[in-house]
Amino acid sequence: MVRRDQRGRTLGELQTLTRADLCDAVHEEVGLSRQECSSMVERTLELIVESLEQGETVKLSGFGVFQVREKRARMGRNPKTGEPAAINPRRVISFRASQIMKSRVHGAGA
Repeated sequence: MVRRDQRGRTLGELQTLTRADLCDAVHEEVGLSRQECSSMVERTLELIVESLEQGETVKLSGFGVFQVREKRARMGRNPKTGEPAAINPRRVISFRASQIMKSRVHGAGA
């Protein structure tokens, strides 16, 4: 049986997985209403963002780790003019995929 999303696309036809696609997948797997699934997905994403805002590390076993890193001020270059430009200190989000995810993605491409 070929699984299709609400728009009739098969998994292989998806180029980008959206929030709506996640909600549809949860709805199909769990059987909750679309509204409940949408709320669940939204709340999960909110919790991840809130944790990162507070500087916490988010570790999802078998998926990966989201971390907030502090980047110090440095000198860069304006790409158009080549002139030196100061880059202010900032916080950036990094994601490191778990070995399990890396193996699955690598195996899917073979």
